[in-house]
This record gives sequence, structure tokens and C-alpha cells, in this order.
Amino acid sequence: MKEDPTIQFSRLRPESDKDIPLPRYMTDQAAGMDIYAAIEKEIILSPGEIFLIPSGFAIAIPKGFEAQIRPRSGLAVKHGIGLINSPGTIDADYRGEIKVAVINFGKKRYTFHRGDRIAQMVIQKVFQARLKIVERLDETVRNSGGFGHTGK
Repeated sequence: MKEDPTIQFSRLRPESDKDIPLPRYMTDQAAGMDIYAAIEKEIILSPGEIFLIPSGFAIAIPKGFEAQIRPRSGLAVKHGIGLINSPGTIDADYRGEIKVAVINFGKKRYTFHRGDRIAQMVIQKVFQARLKIVERLDETVRNSGGFGHTGK
């Protein structure tokens, strides 16, 4: 079995954000690490509003991997909080602060507090495909049918 990738983490504001946990797996079989809000004051998100929440950390992902930022199901189901670009992709060569683009799909205002769990991060293997220009693509049973073509 191949060794799991090592992800390097760096706190960007170690003194002011020492109370914010770094991402971590909450159970030994969890696929995603929880990400916490490194905000100074409460953020109130009205229905339909979008906000970019800082995490306080940056990461170095090994070549051939990505980090996917995904919504937390509890926030989605209970409050209608999602991510505007879900899943968000963090490329292996990005070294800036990880920020989470949240959106309030709910009907009520939602308040984020410092240290709240706001998203989860999943590490995935990626491949860069070779592109080949051809005159014609192979035909399939489905062919060009899309957007509900295969059923209701």
C-alpha cells in the first residue's frame, strides 16, 4: 500500500490565531479535515449573501495531489450554508491563505463565530490529462444527449 501524502501546514498569524485549531480529522476514518474560521469578529450572513472566510493557514500539497474544500453537511442541512464553488480546488503549487467562500442559501441570517467549523478539506490524487485534437469523436448510445436526456 502506498504511503499517504504529507501536507505541510503553516500558521500565517501564529500569535493572533493560536486559539484557532489547524485542520484535523475528527474520526479515524473521516475523509475530510475540518477547517475553522479565523475571523476577528462575528460575521452575519444574510440570505443570498457570500463571504470569504479566512482560515489562518497555508499549506504545501505534494505534486500530483489537490485539496478539495467542501461544505459541512450539518451547516447545509440545518442552516442552508454552502460553498459558492463547491468543491473548491487548492492546487499543489498554491501557497496563499486558504479561504472558504461561503454562501447562505437559507431563509434566515446566519452568524459565524471565531473558531467555528466552516468547511472540510479532502486530499485527492489528481492527474493531468494529455489532450489530443481529433477530427471526430467516437459515437456512443447517448451521443450528445444531456441535461435530463437519460431520465427524469
